[in-house]
Amino acid sequence: MSDNEDTLLEFPCEFSIKAMGKSDPHFETEVTKIVLKHVPELYDGAVTSRPSKGGKWLAVTITITATSKAQIDAIYTDLSGFDKVVMSL
Repeated sequence: MSDNEDTLLEFPCEFSIKAMGKSDPHFETEVTKIVLKHVPELYDGAVTSRPSKGGKWLAVTITITATSKAQIDAIYTDLSGFDKVVMSL
């Protein structure tokens, strides 16, 4: 089975990646840098963030144009290796 045959996604496609971690002034920038290693560029408005109700946590959502399942897997691998990310979706 090829890389794109084991997914229901058709590439290229819009894909949102969400990373959550403790609220930190640099968290959004650091998550964005990780994604940019795998995506040549992000369009305006691709990065959004939302603090939790109490302000302790921050959710960063980055919408990309994904070109393959391998690209998405690599992004999630790097995010899971980043100690400030407690969850990624």
